[in-house]
Parts: sequence; structure tokens; C-alpha cells
Amino acid sequence: MLSRRQLLLKTILLAAAGKAALSANASRPTAQRIKIGACDWSIGMNSDIRAFEIAQKIGLEGLMIDVGSPENNLHLRQKDVQEAYKKESARTGVEISSVAMGTMNNHPYKSDPRTDEWVWDTIDVAKNLGVKVILLAFFYKGDLRNDEKGIQEVIRKLKEAAPKAEKAGVILGIESYLNGADHLRIMEAVGSKNVQVYMDFRNTADAGWNVMNELKLIGTENICELHMKENGSLLGKGTLPWKEIRNYLVDNNYYGDGWMQIESSNPKDADVVTNYKHNLKFLQELFG
Repeated sequence: MLSRRQLLLKTILLAAAGKAALSANASRPTAQRIKIGACDWSIGMNSDIRAFEIAQKIGLEGLMIDVGSPENNLHLRQKDVQEAYKKESARTGVEISSVAMGTMNNHPYKSDPRTDEWVWDTIDVAKNLGVKVILLAFFYKGDLRNDEKGIQEVIRKLKEAAPKAEKAGVILGIESYLNGADHLRIMEAVGSKNVQVYMDFRNTADAGWNVMNELKLIGTENICELHMKENGSLLGKGTLPWKEIRNYLVDNNYYGDGWMQIESSNPKDADVVTNYKHNLKFLQELFG
């Protein structure tokens, strides 16, 4: 039998171990802490403040907002527009989760000199809005596949922009059709922790890459945020291995900036609110 002194010591040690375990669990990033938002363009409100009301109807926690286009002079750069977005966010209870530069699909970072100023200004926008991630899009005219010259020009520009992003506490997220090795090569060449990969599993599959192999190669530590989509199908109704994706993210403590965004999982001519409620429920159940 244990003596009274031994019993007291055992009790103290067990209590200490329990506190340590609770502390470790509290500080460990888990998928359950990731919030779910959507891209404003994917709910039919590209660069439109009315997106907050739709996001509220869906039940989303946040909204990724597009900074704008040359047609509206990238309007989110204007302080009064930023204030209007902040007020609408507060009114609806839908957070501004991150900012996107979709305009670079048609006005490529690799070749349009205006994009230098746009990226620098958007870093200020993100800081003013209190968000951590800017999505830099590299599709259509901005596609970097089989374009080594374009890749090198993007690296050069990111090297110039990265110090400002670091100072502002903002991550520049590269979203493209490139494979994991090329994404890592760009990150290594830039040499900044504030340049990371914006992971889109559907884009990866559509480009012909194995989703799980690419995810493991890139690593959760190099991913700033996630797009969750199946293009013309609802989430869970397409071909992506969502359970495998979920298990890898959870097992490897993915946290990113704290958000995943639903994008383009809306069948043609279907009701956006109804479909996005389905997509939201799918992710909530998938990640527990």
C-alpha cells in the first residue's frame, strides 16, 4: 500500500501532468479551429459589398474579398471603401477573412508593370483591414506553366514586395497550376516566410497532378490558406479525395491563417445560397 507521503506525491505529479496535457492541447493548432468562408466572386458578388448579406444568409463565418479591377481602379485601395466594408462586416457579423488579386489573371504579374504598385498597395489594404493573406492569382494570361522567364520575373518582383509584406505581417499566397516542386522553388528563391502557397486542390487535379502527392510535397507549413471547390459540382459530389485531404491536414496540424474558403462549387443555374449551405455543412461535418 502507498504511504500517505507517496500518495500525496503521486497526486501532485498526476495533477501536473494533466495541466501540461491541457496546455499542450490548447496551444496545438487543429482543423477544428479553422474557420469557413467563401470568395465573393463565387457567390456572384465579385468585388461587391453586397456579398456580406449573402454570406450571412448562407451562415458563413467570413468572406474573401477581391480588391477590384482596373475598371474600378482597384477600389479597395480607397480608405472610404475599406471603411464601408468594415462597417458591413460588423453589421452582418461576417468577417473579412482575406483579400484576393484576381485581376492578375488578366493583367499578369509577370508582364504588366502596373501590378507592382497594385501588390504594394494591396499589402496596405490587407494591413488596414486586419487580414493576413493576399491571394495572388496566376491563371489564364498569368499562367506560369512552361514559362521560365515568367517565373523568374515573378520571383524578382516578390523579392521586392516581400520585405513590405513581412513588415505588415501579411502573407503573399501564390495560387497557380504549377506543381509543388515549382512552388517550393519560387519560395526558396524569394527567401521570405511571407511568401507561401495558396492551395487549391481542384486546380492541382485539373493541372494533372496527384493531389495527395502534391499536398505532401508542399507541406502544411508552406500553405497559407485553402480553396475548397469542385467547380461545377457540390462539395462531396465531385472527384476529389476529401477524406484523405482532411486526414492529412489534421494529422499534420494544418492551421494556415485560420481560414478555408469555398469557391466555385455551384452547379450551373442553381441557387447560390442553397448550394453554399450544402457546401458549408459538408465541410463542417468533414472537419468535425
